[in-house]
Amino acid sequence: MIFFKQYQKRIEATIQATKIDAVSDALNDIVGGFTILEGKDRGSEARQQIRSGRGTGSITAEYNEVATISTIANEADIEKNSTAIADASFTGKGGDGIVVVTNVENILNIASKKSGSEAL
Repeated sequence: MIFFKQYQKRIEATIQATKIDAVSDALNDIVGGFTILEGKDRGSEARQQIRSGRGTGSITAEYNEVATISTIANEADIEKNSTAIADASFTGKGGDGIVVVTNVENILNIASKKSGSEAL
């Protein structure tokens, strides 16, 4: 008999900070939990224009405001989760973000001491 180990995957998405609420709403019903970290990004997309001190001109920002959303899910749920993030963060313009999926070797829930998929 052959046993197939079910892997967990980590989904990490970098999105525009203005899309945090939309992505959060999209994920609320389909994942057990997620983490959002706000930060600054210097990707390949165009920089935001910021008004200068007196409002008479504008300067190009050095960084764009972004958020990184991270969650762990069972392998079978990856497409549904990734699609929800992509759909909620889509604007059609460059700089919408990226979704990265990586393998997770093991998970340990500190409070319950459960591991693997039971820890989710």
